[in-house]
Amino acid sequence: MNKLKFRFAEPKDTKLILTFIKELAVYENMLDEVVADEETLNKWLFEKEKAEVIIGEAENEPIGFALFFHNFSTFLGKSGIYLEDLYIREEYRKNGYGKGFLKKLAQIAKERDCGRLEWSCLDWNKPSIDFYLSLGAEPMDEWTVYRLTREKIDRLAK
Repeated sequence: MNKLKFRFAEPKDTKLILTFIKELAVYENMLDEVVADEETLNKWLFEKEKAEVIIGEAENEPIGFALFFHNFSTFLGKSGIYLEDLYIREEYRKNGYGKGFLKKLAQIAKERDCGRLEWSCLDWNKPSIDFYLSLGAEPMDEWTVYRLTREKIDRLAK
């Protein structure tokens, strides 16, 4: 494994972040759902600071990213980190980089005194599920994610 280095993304990385998002969407067969653009990402990531991105680099080449934000556990009384997306380019997979990203996120969670590090995974993504289980992650089988999309949010907010 080439040495993996991490850095927090900056506004100049917005185009790269969007590229990673689209590559992830292709992998998940969801490219038609990507409506994000550079302007929107820049606004929400760097102006409003609603999420953070770390970029992984091997031999000064960007190989993937992790986008995360803080959530809050009322039971713990403290924040946690929610990993929205973790993506590593296909040619760099199976080299320990995924574990490197999660280790980095665990270090950030520890430094920030977070109580949890959580994420979701598509049910069909067996390679990722097996990987997460190998790290000791526990599936939350008794929980179901619910979502309101923008149209439904607008309707409910009336």
